[in-house]
Amino acid sequence: MKKNMSHGSLVVAMAVLAACAAPRETHQAIEPSAAPPVEDTDAMRVHEELARAAVHQETARRMASEVRVQAQSYAIAPAPMMGPCCPPPLPPLANTERYEHLADNPIKLAAEQPVSTFSIDVDTGSYANVRRYLNAGQLPPQDAVRVEELINYFDYDYKAPATRETPFGVTTDLAAAPWNAEALLLRIGIKGYEVAAEQRPAANLVFLIDVSGSMQSPDKLPLLKNAFRLLTSQLTAKDRVSLVVYAGSSGVVLEPTAGNEQRKILDAINRLEAGGSTNGAAGIEQAYRLAREAHIDGGINRVVLATDGDFNVGVVNFETLIDMVERERASGIALTTLGFGTGNYNEHLLERLADAGNGNYAYIDTLSEARKVLVSELTSTLMTIAKDVKIQVEFNPAQVLEYRLIGYENRMLAREDFNNDKVDAGEIGAGHSVTALYEIVPVGAKGRIDGLRYG
Repeated sequence: MKKNMSHGSLVVAMAVLAACAAPRETHQAIEPSAAPPVEDTDAMRVHEELARAAVHQETARRMASEVRVQAQSYAIAPAPMMGPCCPPPLPPLANTERYEHLADNPIKLAAEQPVSTFSIDVDTGSYANVRRYLNAGQLPPQDAVRVEELINYFDYDYKAPATRETPFGVTTDLAAAPWNAEALLLRIGIKGYEVAAEQRPAANLVFLIDVSGSMQSPDKLPLLKNAFRLLTSQLTAKDRVSLVVYAGSSGVVLEPTAGNEQRKILDAINRLEAGGSTNGAAGIEQAYRLAREAHIDGGINRVVLATDGDFNVGVVNFETLIDMVERERASGIALTTLGFGTGNYNEHLLERLADAGNGNYAYIDTLSEARKVLVSELTSTLMTIAKDVKIQVEFNPAQVLEYRLIGYENRMLAREDFNNDKVDAGEIGAGHSVTALYEIVPVGAKGRIDGLRYG
């Protein structure tokens, strides 16, 4: 009897464990509806316990069968095992860099369209940005490549004008086109007159610096601060410097200060830290206000905007920002934009802001590039010697069959715009050089456009 009781108790204990794991409704269904009478014998109680155990065993068996079926179904496509110490990898950060899409200039017949008109462009930002991609072992996005800026990054030793009476000199030459045996390359080079650093006019500069949270990475605010330290080292007592920062809101960090107060300027730069959202429009408005208050008659008056271009609060509409800068340029204050960083870089906005602000655009990927733009070429960057410069070339159909302008896709103008002073065009700084290349097919060579059947 003890032996049977012991075995029955073990079976009951196992059944109770299975019942605890069973669904609530199953557990309730197998419980007896009423307690046994007091006068039942021990044998009857054992019999009832064994019966109850048998029910629980059947319930446990069905549950175990269901678990095995589920385990088999999961075994068909097991989840990848990362190991006990390895969390699943984080998804890659989204690349939200923005570039303007431009189609290549088409080939034109000289007999039908003999005149080509475009605005000059002295920007070099595309070259430095493309270099950044290549140094990282990546191909740049197609729209990041603007051929004219890659060409204009280099100095071709064009002859500069002898005097300031002639703002710039023009050089032309021909060479064989390396990609087309039927074509020639026409190079047009422009060189502005040069101004020595000691002869540069007094400058009223407002540093407008993005200190939002997106500027925390080493290739953004830390590199930016080093770049502006280099620029500060080039200033003199005749210059005036102000510093405006913006994140969720904007503020003046440094009121107009003499350029030779290096310690004061550097202290203001050293205190900059990144954090918050990006209200670029508020910063632009405050920077121009400060530039107007410190205006130098006959001098250089310029806002220098340094950012990744990721404006996300306040005025963020692209065209509204462009209109804002276009209105401000009427006061004689130019705008230079310096781009920094990767991943969320908005090159489209920075390039267009510089165009609208009668200024120039550069991308700073290294301290060497900062030294080139803000030290070696500082006078060219800051001092404008000719505004709204346009180039118009007329091809003689008796000599030229076809032609194509290489690059300058976002600088093309209508023929009548050449004589219209209300149409904005690019500016040339002191010592700046500009190069334009035309692929031309001379008469007698094989062109790419078929002649008209009834022409």
